[in-house]
Amino acid sequence: MESVSGVVIEVEDLVKTYPGITAVNHISFTVQQGEIFGMLGPNGAGKSTTIECLEGVRQPDNGRIRILGLDPKKDGFKLRERIGIQFQSAALPDRLKVWEAIDLFATFYKRPLDCHQLLETMQLTEKRDAYLAKLSGGQKQRLFIALALVNQPELVFLDELTTGLDPQARRAMWSLVQEIRAQGKTIFLTTHFMEEAERLCDRVAIIDYGQIIALDTPQNLINALGSENRVVFATAQPVDAAALEAIPGVHRVEQIRDRVVVYGPKDGLVGGVVNA
Repeated sequence: MESVSGVVIEVEDLVKTYPGITAVNHISFTVQQGEIFGMLGPNGAGKSTTIECLEGVRQPDNGRIRILGLDPKKDGFKLRERIGIQFQSAALPDRLKVWEAIDLFATFYKRPLDCHQLLETMQLTEKRDAYLAKLSGGQKQRLFIALALVNQPELVFLDELTTGLDPQARRAMWSLVQEIRAQGKTIFLTTHFMEEAERLCDRVAIIDYGQIIALDTPQNLINALGSENRVVFATAQPVDAAALEAIPGVHRVEQIRDRVVVYGPKDGLVGGVVNA
């Protein structure tokens, strides 16, 4: 059965239980082609179980799943040629070199990317001969993403991509995700960082205790909370915080390196910041 035109992921009434717990409790959603779709929630909310059911790693107890028009249970081999997966935790031998890992994974697929091209794209060329044990956390994540992209997938799954990374490495991962989307790929990611979902995602499903409790664009979700409005921008030039604080209604200005956040009323804040 082919998927609806433009729809890459279709999930209807998905259920997954373990002894004494319902990890995923009757959830439904769709993901559009070219979209960055995020699933946000605390640890244990059901994010990883959901993504593993979509990937075909786990079998759901109930519900219907279609990925690129395919059933992960029945069409596993066909599906794995068309999707890329970065697992939340992955283990490779410490004495394996970066280029060896990519070369090994390339043998699994019919039309892999060139190893040298992938190393350059992931900014790992200088680390091509390094052992995995010698890589930093951010470099390992880049390698795992490279392994997810080696088969030129149409859809990429990223599970807790930046967990455990320092702020600089996390921002680098965000830029990489945006570059992957710019190549025309659809991305499904899980995270428990609201800022990450806000920065990257076109739409976000908030999940808790196995149920989707909200699904919308990040901005609409924030507006629905009735919370304060924010204008966020980055600049390489010094910022006059006093001028921003003088904008009517602004009650707080934060600056972390080149990133500035201005908090204030919903109406007129953007114009005030631009004028200042």
